[in-house]
Amino acid sequence: MPYRWEETERAPDTSGAFFAPRVLRLWPHRSLTACGFVTFIAASAALLALPLLALLGTSALWIILAFMAASLAAIWAALTRNNRDLGVSEHLMLTRDLITLIQRRTSRPEIRWSANPHWVRITLYPTEGPVPDYLTLSAEGREVELGRFLTPEERKALATELRSALSKMR
Repeated sequence: MPYRWEETERAPDTSGAFFAPRVLRLWPHRSLTACGFVTFIAASAALLALPLLALLGTSALWIILAFMAASLAAIWAALTRNNRDLGVSEHLMLTRDLITLIQRRTSRPEIRWSANPHWVRITLYPTEGPVPDYLTLSAEGREVELGRFLTPEERKALATELRSALSKMR
């Protein structure tokens, strides 16, 4: 799953008791690594160049070569844009006194949301949200989305884990 719970160092809370704040890190699926990117571009160039062998010595070679170069440039641009969009991450820190969500997006400013965990409500909208099983956290009159880039099954599992973590912290 593209999220992981991490335990941080134990620290005293306001009552003097020790607790371990939990941090949830979420990131989008990354199916194409940098090495895979190079391999894919090289394989695409090689496969597109195969038909050019039959056209060696003809004027049609230059026409086909231009289309091949345009195709490779379009593939390169699409994969580069996809790689840039993978800079999205979310960090949720859960303590007894405060729950904090930090959302980092590549094209938008960072979003920070904090609330008292005792008042946080976790809502999973099966069909009403922009994605299936839309997961939100709400408290103090403000609602924020969580894990929009996860699959519906992962959002359901995350909602269950979050409810369990919040009930343990309360």
